[in-house]
Amino acid sequence: MLENTPPVQLIAPKRFGDARGWFTEVYSVPAFAARGIACTFVQDNHSLSVPAFTLRGLHFQTPPRGQDKLVRCIRGRIFDVAVDVRRGSPTYGEWVGAELSAENGHQLFIPVGFAHGFLTLEPDCEVAYKCSDTYAPEQDGGIRWDDPAIGIAWPIPAGIAPELSTKDKVQPRLADFDSPFVYDARPLTPLA
Repeated sequence: MLENTPPVQLIAPKRFGDARGWFTEVYSVPAFAARGIACTFVQDNHSLSVPAFTLRGLHFQTPPRGQDKLVRCIRGRIFDVAVDVRRGSPTYGEWVGAELSAENGHQLFIPVGFAHGFLTLEPDCEVAYKCSDTYAPEQDGGIRWDDPAIGIAWPIPAGIAPELSTKDKVQPRLADFDSPFVYDARPLTPLA
């Protein structure tokens, strides 16, 4: 890991366009290693959320099956969030978020030790993300999306209730979570 590399990173791949459209390189081992991201991705996931304001999260996998994630929106727009859940971190319970869209092409790298969630901002959003470990149901965990101790400023219009899974309606609050994640001396910093 590069010294002073932030744990959560917003990545804006360059697009090369002409009259036909554009081309972009969304993942390259050497380019990501230069950013301090040296994990090996072993699973790709793809989700479709039909209603606007579908909220998925806040999710993680616990050790020894923790997952680094590289998230991008390939259709529509989402508000993507990472919450620090590393025991002993000076930024424990703090969050960062960014809009990812098919139009802007931005990606969010979320390492092990962070809960992840996203809110769709329009109908028919598709999200694709890489994971550094396969799905392990026995290690599956989460935190409530609306925990006031975290205070995520989800861009949900007044009077709208987000679409939630049954699982996400009953996740524990941060205060009731005994974190197995260990702080790695890299505090959460604002996204550039």
